[in-house]
Amino acid sequence: MYLGLDLGTSGVKALLIDDDQNAVASGHAALDVSRPHHGWSEQDPAYWLKACDEAIGELKASHPKELAAVKGIGLSGQMHGATLLDDADKVLRPCILWNDTRNHAEAAQLDADPRFRAITGNIVFPGFTAPKLLWVRNNEAAVFAKTARVLLPKDFLRLWLSGEHISEMSDAAGTSWLDTGKRRWSPQLLAATSLDESHMPSLVEGTEQAGGLRAELASGWGMKAGIPIAGGAGDNAASACGMGTVGEGHAFVSLGTSGVLFAANAAYLPNPESAVHTFCHALPATWHQMGVILSATDSLNWLSQITGKSAGELTDELGEALKAPAGVTFLPYLSGERTPYNDSAIRGSFTGIGHESDRPALTQAVLEGVAFAFRDSLEALAKAGTTLSRVTALGGGSRSRYWLKAIATALQIPVDLPADGDFGAAFGAARLGLIAATGADPASVCTAPATDATIEPDQRLGDAFEQAYQRYRALYPAIKNACR
Repeated sequence: MYLGLDLGTSGVKALLIDDDQNAVASGHAALDVSRPHHGWSEQDPAYWLKACDEAIGELKASHPKELAAVKGIGLSGQMHGATLLDDADKVLRPCILWNDTRNHAEAAQLDADPRFRAITGNIVFPGFTAPKLLWVRNNEAAVFAKTARVLLPKDFLRLWLSGEHISEMSDAAGTSWLDTGKRRWSPQLLAATSLDESHMPSLVEGTEQAGGLRAELASGWGMKAGIPIAGGAGDNAASACGMGTVGEGHAFVSLGTSGVLFAANAAYLPNPESAVHTFCHALPATWHQMGVILSATDSLNWLSQITGKSAGELTDELGEALKAPAGVTFLPYLSGERTPYNDSAIRGSFTGIGHESDRPALTQAVLEGVAFAFRDSLEALAKAGTTLSRVTALGGGSRSRYWLKAIATALQIPVDLPADGDFGAAFGAARLGLIAATGADPASVCTAPATDATIEPDQRLGDAFEQAYQRYRALYPAIKNACR
């Protein structure tokens, strides 16, 4: 048995798989986000530990024998979070999360230093870790002075599980401190935020062992002490391992709270001007590129709250057949946008609303707006040297066939649906735990699931979607100054 632990923004998932990579059982515990001020997003790391204990406790209650047979553990987690510890590993303040935008001025300051894009291959986005530390230095000087170690969320879980300060390449690439091509911390970039390598965890590849399970925790869960814990991965790279998106040209589109268009690469291909993320993959000598949408299913959830109808009820009103875009256009910038604009101040909008614009028309516009945001990411990936011929869909939004038809038609490439199964970040983490424990070949473990169905672009509506996309593209510069 192998255990995957995924620390998400809304909860912790624990997944057991067997030697044949069949999902055996899972446990879950919810998490809340604190938003004490506009643009702030925080969590108390103590709740991560409690949630992890609860999720594994569910497995102990339902599958104690299988949990006791675990030979390897893998970790996945929300990226970019700044968990600040003193020299006794005490948490100094709530973790500043990936979707916190308070540090937009600090991000712009670091991004203006040409070394950051040159060394990391990325824009310094407000969500990344380095500008968070600069914000703390500027606004919470006493906390910054006590900071002895900076850990990413999943690596704080590792510290609790194993007592080790270790991270891995895929998560570290989202900090703005990693030399992404050389896969090591950059002393220059750390110094630019008044830090050095002593503040950072050591680095391993995601497939390597990075600590062992502490005896105290093992005893409480009925597990063996010292079980190897893999380096693991940031959540998107872990999902890629779960989906088998590890080889050149493999890609997925993720319709979660945020949206991701993810492509695996066999070489380091930075192009920060496109606002594409270029990160290390969880597997050695591999990288990946991502276009990132900050509000994907969050856009539909927002409409659900406004209308009082569930997301499923809203999409059901559209029927089965894909419709041509009407006159209503939605920009899904509810929390700003990353790809392709790197704009934390921009906000969403509806345009073209008339008396005839009923609830289904607004729903259709929201689904199309997110599809067009993915088209923006597809164009940005192409500028960064990556051309995609098809993608696999995952995430909660992929349950809507209508939405997937809109995405396939907006992107003009087929969208594959995997066969039923759990292929997300927790599954990818469990796979990494298997590799670290057994030394198995990563490529032979991280294979793609069978395809259940393929959704082809609707060629009848191709021209209509292209015209609607061009209207969509024209709106960002039109409203940009109004959001300042």
